[in-house]
Amino acid sequence: MPDEPTAPADDARAPHGPLPTGGTVRPITRWGTPVMHAAQQQVTTYDDALAALAADMVATMYAADGVGLAACQVGEDVAMFVFDCPDDEGVRTVGLVCNPVLTLPEGRERRLDDDDEGCLSFPGSFEPCPRPDWARVDGTGLDGEPVSFEGTGLLARCLQHETDHTLGTVFGDRLSAKSRKRLTKKHDAAAEDYPLSWPAEQTG
Repeated sequence: MPDEPTAPADDARAPHGPLPTGGTVRPITRWGTPVMHAAQQQVTTYDDALAALAADMVATMYAADGVGLAACQVGEDVAMFVFDCPDDEGVRTVGLVCNPVLTLPEGRERRLDDDDEGCLSFPGSFEPCPRPDWARVDGTGLDGEPVSFEGTGLLARCLQHETDHTLGTVFGDRLSAKSRKRLTKKHDAAAEDYPLSWPAEQTG
């Protein structure tokens, strides 16, 4: 999920520890690729290969100026995402979740936020996408231990967007036909700025 350019920050909240570092920037997988549109395999083995994938995801997220990235967005069929995202008060939280389970408010507690949303796998375009203004995700970390993150504003949107990716849903699936047509038009207009090798090529 894209936003304004970001970089790792020492002052970000990391309730379950910092994000892994030392990864390699990969090209981002685009909508239309089969791995983007099917539920991802659950993580059952917490090993060095999983940690290396997570590090690559973090490096790719920052290179693309994103606030979140799922494993399917680097072509891997793994139910995991990483994020570095602010809430509605501007407080940034960083984290990693394997096998995410999403909790959203119901009844009177449910309020929709209709802000713009975008996706690094469909770059250069944004459209309003109504989502609840609070969300919580529970899952596991790289060590297999339980993790839980919750938040408001953009963080709530990010947690929902990235969990969707692990279920094979892209946010365009949540838009009306008219909104998706507008989204596609913006994406196509910006295509020259995002070659298929992006963001790997820009890091040399």
